[in-house]
Amino acid sequence: MNKRSATLMTGPARTPVRRSHRPPGREWRALGWLLRHPLFLLHPALAVTLLVLVGPVATLAGYSVLAVLVVGWWRGHPASFDRHIGPHVRATWRRWTTYRGRRWASLLSDCGLTREHRHNGETLVPRVMRVRSSTPTIDTLLVRMVRGQDLTHWQEHAPVLAEALIAHRVAVSRARPGVVALVVERELPFDRVIPAPDIPASADEVDLSALEIGDNEHGEAFVISIVRGHRVVIGNTGSGKGSVMWGTLRACGPCIREGVVRVHMIDLKGGVETEQGAPLFTRYATTPEDALALLTDFRDAMKARQEWMRDNGLRSCTPSVETPVEMLMVDEMAMLTAYADRQITREALRLLAEIMTQGRASLFTVQGYLQEPTKDVLDVRELFTQRICLAVTAASHVDMALGDGARERGALADEIPCDARHAGIGFVIDAGSRLPIRFRAAYVSDEDIAELVARCTPRDADVIDLYPDNDGDQDGNGSVWGAS
Repeated sequence: MNKRSATLMTGPARTPVRRSHRPPGREWRALGWLLRHPLFLLHPALAVTLLVLVGPVATLAGYSVLAVLVVGWWRGHPASFDRHIGPHVRATWRRWTTYRGRRWASLLSDCGLTREHRHNGETLVPRVMRVRSSTPTIDTLLVRMVRGQDLTHWQEHAPVLAEALIAHRVAVSRARPGVVALVVERELPFDRVIPAPDIPASADEVDLSALEIGDNEHGEAFVISIVRGHRVVIGNTGSGKGSVMWGTLRACGPCIREGVVRVHMIDLKGGVETEQGAPLFTRYATTPEDALALLTDFRDAMKARQEWMRDNGLRSCTPSVETPVEMLMVDEMAMLTAYADRQITREALRLLAEIMTQGRASLFTVQGYLQEPTKDVLDVRELFTQRICLAVTAASHVDMALGDGARERGALADEIPCDARHAGIGFVIDAGSRLPIRFRAAYVSDEDIAELVARCTPRDADVIDLYPDNDGDQDGNGSVWGAS
């Protein structure tokens, strides 16, 4: 019997039975759609139930009050509305206006992404399973492909699909067997360079848990924290890592001047990019050997403060002149953790792991900057509590930097052009919603760094020894480790 024959053998005599090529009735397909979208019936059912139970006047009043509350929330507190409600409203609106029905089928047909059933001539349209709209400029779709399609087919048609959607870019990746994830970037939210933020007038105006270093795509200030955690910034050369670093120092400048924050800098690129700010640093290292010595002293100072905290019955410290934030900044971290002498890298990784697992309560924090986020380069990657991803070269680097599924949810950091026009643009994961938020770090020029040094170089002050049992080793700038 021909293997291509669409027959089944049934019964004792193995009588051939031909398969029917008629598609299921529209009523059954409509029922299946309703089962997949139960909320479509829930809202009308709720309205009818309220009409029967409380009457039309009370029902209309209830819906009116609800509408007023939603509009009031939207107008009165945009930040919380955009975080909790905005993504759901946008996703629902765009699903019904763009990603379903005849409009969606016609769009895919024009782009060559539909197929014709070879027996009954029915047009098979890939079905949108889920729509996310985590930001105003990015939609993420999960689409079930029809038979005869694969990931390569969709990737080849992505440019055409982007033009049809009037989108800036469409990225395609494989979500699971038979399902592709489409990231539709509708527009670029940053069309200009953001100037460096002003240096606060005094330390009292600085919130070390919310330092403003740029803007996010919602039009709000993009803030970072240098207390109670550690941060890593990942990006190619020219992606804007320097803007994040110097923007952080400008935002906390008065605290550096007053001794509330002390900066310990490791720059293994010979100090070329950080030498201008050297007066701001309590410790400064530009060679692997000096960097290892700095790390060792930094760890010992952390241990000394922990001992002092135990003696005084403290579970955590508050930033002050007596207990300053000790901030270790490592520029080009891979030179310390992967590319230096093997003995140095092994000891550096051990010290970094010890500091990052124990330094939170005692206000010892690590801020790392590197280009490649692989485990081979940064074995302690998972210990960083906040991760920032600027422009990178590979799609896999996005998930390595921000966590599994970050790119699928819209963090297209590998699609950011690495040029001056796009420097400082990147993604960070929102702590509340776990959705990627795009931001742009403010550009900090050489003149801005010179202003920072002139205004915020630490003042000469008497040394207060908080740890009388410590040996009081002096560092290279004449201050005592573990004291302020």
